[in-house]
Amino acid sequence: MSGKLYVVGTPIGNLSDFSPRAIETLKEVDFIAAEDTRVTIKLLNKFAINTPMVSYHKFSTFDKGEEICDRIENGENCAIVTDAGMPCISDPGELLVRRCAERGITVCAVPGPTALASALAISGLPTGRFAFEGFLSVNKPGRREHLLAVKNEERTMIFYEAPHKLAATLKDMYQMFGDRKISIVRELTKIHEEVIRTTLKEASEKYADGEIKGEIVLVIEGAKCEETEKEMTLEYAIELAKELSQKGMSLSESAKEAAKLTGFKKGDIYRELI
Repeated sequence: MSGKLYVVGTPIGNLSDFSPRAIETLKEVDFIAAEDTRVTIKLLNKFAINTPMVSYHKFSTFDKGEEICDRIENGENCAIVTDAGMPCISDPGELLVRRCAERGITVCAVPGPTALASALAISGLPTGRFAFEGFLSVNKPGRREHLLAVKNEERTMIFYEAPHKLAATLKDMYQMFGDRKISIVRELTKIHEEVIRTTLKEASEKYADGEIKGEIVLVIEGAKCEETEKEMTLEYAIELAKELSQKGMSLSESAKEAAKLTGFKKGDIYRELI
C-alpha cells in the first residue's frame, strides 16, 4: 500500500507557532525531506523529534525526488519541510508535489505560518485581491524584466527580497512603478518585527545604503486603473520603449521589451526610436 507525502509548515521565527499537528506529523512519518538538514535538525531537537531526514533542495530535485517517490510508493510516509514557513511556495518542494501528483501519490497539507499572507495582513494595503511574485532575479536585466511585466498589475503585489539586494530592488521598483505606497515587512514573528509603511520614492532614497537587515517581504500598491487603460497603439509602444531606454536599456532592448508587451513589431518600434 502506498504511503503519503505530508507538506508541513514550520515556524518563520517564533517557535510557539509550531502547531501540535505539525509536531505529531513529523514524529509519526517514516522520514522527513528537508531543504537544509542543518537548519531542520535544530527544530527537531527542540521538540524531541527523532525522525530520520533526507536532504531535498533545488540542486537535487530530480534524482532525490524520484527516490522519495519510490519510497512513498513502497509504503513509507514522508513529510517535506522548508527552512521556515510553508513548503512548496517559492520553494523546490513544488517539484516534489508535482511529481507525486503525476504518480498518483496522495499529498496532504499540514498548514503552518506563511510569510506572504502574514505580511499582507499587516501591511495596511488592500488585501481583497493580490499577486504573489516571489523572489526577483539576482541579475539586473532579469529583475527589470520581471518588474516591467507586472508594471500594470492592479492587484496588491507581494515580493520576497534579501536585505543585501533591497536597495537596488527599491530603486528599480521606483523607476518602473512610479511613486506608489509600499510596506516593508521585516523579521515577521521575531523580536524585531517591523512594518515600514512608506512610498517607493521615500524608501528608495532612505534605504539606499542597505541598512535594513533581516528577512524581508515587500507589499506594494497595485497600479491605478487609469494607468492600465492606455490604448495599445504604435505611439504608445514607442513611448514605452523611450521610457525604458531612459532607465538604462539599450534602444534595441527597449524596442524588444516594448514589442513583447504591446504586440507591435520590434523593427517598427526601433525605427521610430532612431
